[in-house]
Amino acid sequence: MCGIIGIVGSKAGRIDRQILVQMTNALAHRGPDGDGHWISDDGRAGFGHRRLSIIDLSSAGAQPMISASGRYALTYNGEIYNYRDLRRELEAKGHQFNGHSDTEVILAGFEHWGIDETISRCAGMFALAVWDRRHHTLVLVRDRLGIKPLYYSVVNGTLIFASELRPIVVQRGELPAVSPPALSEYLRLGYVPAPFSIFEGVYKLPAATTLRFRDGHAGEPTAYWSIPEVVARGMSRQRPNEEEVLEELDQRLRGIVAEHMISDVPLGAFLSGGIDSSSVTAIMQAVGGGATKTFSIGFHDPSYNEAPYAADVAKHLQTDHTELYVSDADAMAVIPSLPDIYDEPFADISQIPTFLVSKLARQQVTVALSGDGGDELFGGYNRYLFVADYWKRLTRFPHALRRMAASGLSSASPASWDAAFRALSYVLPPHLQPALPGQKIHKVASVLASSTLYELQSRLVSQWANPETVLVSSDGVGLARSAPLALAPDVPATAEQMAWDMSTYLVDDILTKVDRASMRVGLEARVPLLDHRMVEFAWEIPISFKFRNHSGKYILRRLLERYVPRELFERPKMGFGIPLDSWLRGPLKGWASDCLSSGNDEFFDRQAIGDNWQQHQVGRVNRGGQLWTVLMFDLWLERARQWV
Repeated sequence: MCGIIGIVGSKAGRIDRQILVQMTNALAHRGPDGDGHWISDDGRAGFGHRRLSIIDLSSAGAQPMISASGRYALTYNGEIYNYRDLRRELEAKGHQFNGHSDTEVILAGFEHWGIDETISRCAGMFALAVWDRRHHTLVLVRDRLGIKPLYYSVVNGTLIFASELRPIVVQRGELPAVSPPALSEYLRLGYVPAPFSIFEGVYKLPAATTLRFRDGHAGEPTAYWSIPEVVARGMSRQRPNEEEVLEELDQRLRGIVAEHMISDVPLGAFLSGGIDSSSVTAIMQAVGGGATKTFSIGFHDPSYNEAPYAADVAKHLQTDHTELYVSDADAMAVIPSLPDIYDEPFADISQIPTFLVSKLARQQVTVALSGDGGDELFGGYNRYLFVADYWKRLTRFPHALRRMAASGLSSASPASWDAAFRALSYVLPPHLQPALPGQKIHKVASVLASSTLYELQSRLVSQWANPETVLVSSDGVGLARSAPLALAPDVPATAEQMAWDMSTYLVDDILTKVDRASMRVGLEARVPLLDHRMVEFAWEIPISFKFRNHSGKYILRRLLERYVPRELFERPKMGFGIPLDSWLRGPLKGWASDCLSSGNDEFFDRQAIGDNWQQHQVGRVNRGGQLWTVLMFDLWLERARQWV
């Protein structure tokens, strides 16, 4: 896991090594163990690399690396988990290796199979750039699920790429203009969806694509793997026998987790006590050689505290567990650093606990496995259940009627709903006692009037459903909004939502959050549930094995039950949040009020923002998530203007 940068020009004129050094230095946090730079013989291509040494700690694993024949130069960020198998295959064909890094295997693969076939053989997470000296061509590649980031920009026939935005700004020497379409989507979602970045003319390479650049021209990103094709293939290969599926899931996950545990440095796991992280940890314990180091953080507010559940699972599995309880003050102290950590405006509030648990883990390990991806693969989000249970029946009612129902649900404040559920807690069964019911009811109310399933999905994941209401200009609103994936008509509604989430929310929110938080402290986060071999298998599992008894993750629960008693993990889904709404009415009120009222008015209608702020303060509605997007943008812009 590292940071990469590069410049490739089309005209005469040697790449300036000092610029490469400046760009690479901007990624020092991603690779604290060293750096390297390379410029091609003709001076037209230059790469930089910051190294976080994980496999082959010797100089034989340093980058940028040149292939044995000298044809290919590579700068690469990530891990190839099946590199040992590929190496054996290449050795059988006569290739020799100097060290035991996966980087060397990738280059040998390029020499033997070519770039495209080598990528198709790789299982792992990666973002890489390879210069083909023979054809004077740069190829950028990003892994299938978008686990590792890669930005690029083409200006006057020169392509610049980097793991994060800041090196591109450093190379340009000026801050690019903010993209209006990207800003409006950021407000709607809380993150900037690919292929856009917050800057005009700077793009994210979409997951599972390659991009070729030659003679000053960049082709369109070309997909080498596609979620709609995986879904269609999986639906045509549905496994009918539940017990066989359970056994194969267990065996496959054991094999994949074992590969993800290959490391020359200390390794551990994030453990929340939920189904995903507990499953990964349990299998690490089963296939590893000793007590797995596990890490969790706790909050004193029981509505947000999962630490006791994690401790119970850790005790049962006999892991070497470390937990840290953080105060509100500890969590809020992270806020000024968020623009540096996330590099681009980013407003998923779980960014704070994710950073804190990464920082905690980094004190003992350099690699941590997480359970991210389980919700999208096995149906973990509550909104999937909502769709499965109610969407079809809701659409039988006229829009007008549903709009009236929405009005009724939202007439009581979230606090009133919370109080009502507390009063009913003695008579309601546990599965009908959700965490934070008031917020969820208001969320349901906001989507009742949706006319299509995709509209419903979009509203469920929106912060500002209509961002133009708080923007100075509506120019660009909706232009960055992606169309739904083209899935077959017979794909169930729940599966459609899961596929949509995999292609957007998972990539640009969840995986971005984990990558930036972990890499800020020099920690490599691995996500075994998102190994593409597991993803493809998961889509062969029937929906009826994922949703049962009003709950998702049915088959994953059965798998976990092989390792952990059900009573230790069977509880309402909590999530990885913090009490943002109350913070904005309490300890953060002064700071947020000043920021929202005194921030620049180049982008936002400050009067409209102020109205929403007042609505939040009186407690009639919770606008915390919405206001957080504005706060994070203002904070980020102030910091970004200091990059150059």
